[in-house]
Amino acid sequence: MRVLFVNENIGGHRSVHANLRATLGAHPDVHAEFLDVPAPTRLRRVAGASIPGLGRLDADLQPLRAQLALSTWVRKQLRRRMHDVDVVHVYTGNAGLRSVDVLASMPSVVTTDATNVTNAYRLPYREPTRFTPAAVRAAQRFERPVYEAASLVVANTGWVARSLREDYGVPAERLRQFPFGIVAPDLADGPAPGTVHPEGLPQLVFVGHQLERKGALRLHRLHQEHLADECELVIVTSEDVPPGRNVRGVHDVTVGSGRLWEVLRAGAMFVFPSTIDQAPNAVIEGMAAGLPVVGLKVAAMPDTVPESCGVLVDKDDDDALVAALRGLVRDPARRAEMGAAARRRFLSEYDAAISTARLVETLQEACGRAPRPGLRARLRVGRAS
Repeated sequence: MRVLFVNENIGGHRSVHANLRATLGAHPDVHAEFLDVPAPTRLRRVAGASIPGLGRLDADLQPLRAQLALSTWVRKQLRRRMHDVDVVHVYTGNAGLRSVDVLASMPSVVTTDATNVTNAYRLPYREPTRFTPAAVRAAQRFERPVYEAASLVVANTGWVARSLREDYGVPAERLRQFPFGIVAPDLADGPAPGTVHPEGLPQLVFVGHQLERKGALRLHRLHQEHLADECELVIVTSEDVPPGRNVRGVHDVTVGSGRLWEVLRAGAMFVFPSTIDQAPNAVIEGMAAGLPVVGLKVAAMPDTVPESCGVLVDKDDDDALVAALRGLVRDPARRAEMGAAARRRFLSEYDAAISTARLVETLQEACGRAPRPGLRARLRVGRAS
């Protein structure tokens, strides 16, 4: 099976193809070609730039314009290569906005971790306004045909699957649900999580950038006000970390270096109070390292972190967040139990070897599906309107 893997290659999506490359070796019948969208050219940056005044109101359609510019590049590449492969996989649907006819003409799978309906209110670089619903409706007009054109659609979480069904009308018979996993080390190679420095304070670990919008600065404030004498806060980021009592910034983590796993293994719990992330890989990494997770009841977090693996609280409840942290700091036995459950959940659901096998099965299924008569003509009419 010859597969072309297309990745929009922004944010956390960059790791998807890296994990696929690392695990496709177990599938010698798959001949893979990878198409990672490059960094934007000047023309793409201009096409997707915010418009002064309108951007502040979220009324300039900036996200959609950026997606259309990106997907125009994808379309050119797809048309060149479509005859050399048996099936194409597009991640995410936004990369295929301008390739509806191509996706409809061949076996295709579109996978997404978010829709524009779910994503519009969680963009890290702009706040939603009263104009956001109109922007969402405009994006849906381009996005819905992509899901209709695909042979199969994969939702990475139940939360996204609900949006695909309810907001885009994707029928159950073409919808599959499974997460994309990550590659993580074998915990048998070292001490159990949280026991690396048993003589020191328990460590709360946060990993991420955009510290303010992802809740790290809120976490820093609550730690200083309530927990600084009981635990250490470790923030893994490329940004400056505010000083504080028992606060430490880690800035030397690079992709593939293994340094992240050293930090996680020394942690007592993984804390991620972000209101904008939907199904963050960082949380999966914390679970893979055997850490209980403390986070918020937002987006796909309840799908990802069940009660056995951590504690999720209402997004605006500082008291509940402090209570969850303090409870785990003071109860190492409960931390160990939840951390072990988190590791088991990673092994059963989020190991990249498992998710790659599921994806290969889905691609094979797409190759075997009969074409839908009249689909291409119907989609052309929709695009023209």
